[in-house]
Amino acid sequence: MNKDRILKLAKGFRGRAKNCIRIARERVEKGLQYSYRDRRNKKRDMRSLWIERINAGSRLHGTSKVVDFRTFIDIFEDLEWVESQIMEHVNYGNFMHGLMKENIQLNRKVLSELSMHEPYSFKALVDVSCEAFPGNKVPRKEGLSIVL
Repeated sequence: MNKDRILKLAKGFRGRAKNCIRIARERVEKGLQYSYRDRRNKKRDMRSLWIERINAGSRLHGTSKVVDFRTFIDIFEDLEWVESQIMEHVNYGNFMHGLMKENIQLNRKVLSELSMHEPYSFKALVDVSCEAFPGNKVPRKEGLSIVL
């Protein structure tokens, strides 16, 4: 690269890195390496963010109440009532598996946006996923004996 291009790319750097050609060249080369690396990392980071949002939305809309059953076993002797209070989360993996079984082909970016901005639409997708995949259904009677 020529001198003018390096100094143009070094605009905004601190100290002598913005006007001393030798230091500017080193800083510009390192900056280009960082930008090359981070363009790839951005894709990974965004995918992780979408998955976290989908997981949070599916857990939020996949249950109506979640309780710690250990506190109720000591207090109440009616185990059927305790079993009726236990609800399991619909997690990300089961949610996506249910969508796959129903052949709903929405990508993670769209599902993430739905979970944040369209909660009723996302709730409908969670309900469809729960119906499609038995692992998403809430255990009622046999759930407590399995957990204990």
